[in-house]
Amino acid sequence: MTSKQVPKTLALIPDGNRRWARSHKLSILNGYDIGIKKFISFSEWCMQYGINNIAVWAFSTENFKRDRTESNTLFNLYSKVANDRDIIERLHRNKTRFRVIGNKKMLPSDLRKSLGRLEAETRRYKDRVINMLIGYGGRDDIVHAVRNAVRNVKNAAAVSESTIEKYLLSNAVPEIDLVIRTSGEKRLSGFMPWQTEYSELYFSKKLWPEFTKRDLQGALADYSRRQRRFGK
Repeated sequence: MTSKQVPKTLALIPDGNRRWARSHKLSILNGYDIGIKKFISFSEWCMQYGINNIAVWAFSTENFKRDRTESNTLFNLYSKVANDRDIIERLHRNKTRFRVIGNKKMLPSDLRKSLGRLEAETRRYKDRVINMLIGYGGRDDIVHAVRNAVRNVKNAAAVSESTIEKYLLSNAVPEIDLVIRTSGEKRLSGFMPWQTEYSELYFSKKLWPEFTKRDLQGALADYSRRQRRFGK
């Protein structure tokens, strides 16, 4: 597989953690914990294939409708990971920048602080980036951009695509070449509508904790066979 056949930016919707936990008679906490560890491995698999920009959907704005105990369990796990020295050292070793995308005001203050420290500690790295979408919703992103454009652009006729893009919460994420969603669900559910206009989509039947390096290889092989026309 040549560098031209590998997506520059890959997005992941790691679906199926809860279903996997229930099917193995484990707690939801166990399911999410294993799912997070799987993503850490996944990010390093991507690096091995030359994929240096990843966006992963960790918690959507709609997910706040879930049971509060479940949400807090996941937030505590994210905070624990953000403070894990082994994981931090792996980011440094791989020269990987960690970046949070979303409405941070929606998150608990201790989680905001933990994620903020990790962002600051890895900010100097340029070549590799992990974008964590948390407190993120596609429509919320567009509304945020429009509100700020209206507030800052005096002449409405001057508003262009580049204007809207500038004010997106996700403006740091480039156009996405490939989106992988696990668990057999075949939809984007509002995932980064601006960046996925011409993304290739790959849906895996595997629940996220079951996803392997070979499954990633299969997704990349499928992507390499596609002809991208971008509307031409």
